[in-house]
Amino acid sequence: MTSTEELIRKEPGRHRVLTGDRPTGRLHLGHYFGTLHNRVRLQDLGVETFVLVADYQVLTDRDVAENLTEYVEELVLDHLAVGIDPDRSTIFAHSAVPALNQLLLPFLSLVSVSELSRNPTVKDEIAHSRQAAVSGLMFTYPVHQAADILFCKANVVPVGQDQLPHLEITRTVARRFNERYGHGEQVFPLPEALLSTAPLLLGTDGTKMSKSRGNAIALSADADETARLIRGAKTDAERHITYDPDNRPEVSSLVLLAALCEDADPRQVAQEIGAGGGAALKRRVTDAVNGRLAPIRARRAAYAEDRTYVREVLRAGNERANAVADATLKDVRAAMRADY
Repeated sequence: MTSTEELIRKEPGRHRVLTGDRPTGRLHLGHYFGTLHNRVRLQDLGVETFVLVADYQVLTDRDVAENLTEYVEELVLDHLAVGIDPDRSTIFAHSAVPALNQLLLPFLSLVSVSELSRNPTVKDEIAHSRQAAVSGLMFTYPVHQAADILFCKANVVPVGQDQLPHLEITRTVARRFNERYGHGEQVFPLPEALLSTAPLLLGTDGTKMSKSRGNAIALSADADETARLIRGAKTDAERHITYDPDNRPEVSSLVLLAALCEDADPRQVAQEIGAGGGAALKRRVTDAVNGRLAPIRARRAAYAEDRTYVREVLRAGNERANAVADATLKDVRAAMRADY
């Protein structure tokens, strides 16, 4: 069976991707190697790409959306800096597309409470929620994501393994809508998962790299801040550097980071450092990261000087997303015989 990746490479123009982030802080190296780099790759292949600034989703796991305007602009800046081209990709904010949210009601009617409560990703989000109590918005999070994906009739969604249950809800919503209202026609595609092959990068404290934990190297960090963070990164007591993710996770994550930045093999990087120990490893990582981020930082600084342009990118993306969402909502109303 032909894989999704193979189909994309064969006919990129027949695919539409929906991807995005919640504006909760500065994006970091984990985001870059985990998702951002792949978004640029898909865009450059010729895949129509929609990048969602999921501002409403910020409210799913916290009581207040803090610094939202600043974080939205920073998110757009990070995407422009890594190479997302607003002439070829659509960057838009969820809250700016009313028709997208109008899809939520009919979509909610297609799933049961028990299906939502069994969703393992929702269970995990609830367990780590910053809310005083679990909101209805949190509970219906998978259907919000279904609306995000289906409003533009995306047929490919880049996801990690842990996001597959959410995508399955989206496929369920699309399939049931087609069966109930399609009258033999496919109103919505059944989006396929493009599984991420991105390796896991640990934060500087040896735990999962996260904006909220303060253990990540932001794309907007300067060279000195990057060097300081890497100097403080956790390693282990063994001097000889090896690449052994199972037994030496912290050291191996640093080796991997250098290798990713250099487009090299991590085992070769470890061998070259060898008996140099942790100090040599951190110097290598610092040079590699600063080298990789230098052009990204330069572009980011240039864009940051013109906030009017950044807002214009978002305004134009919102306009494009609204046109697509309005057309989809028109299709939905027609299918439901509610176009009166």
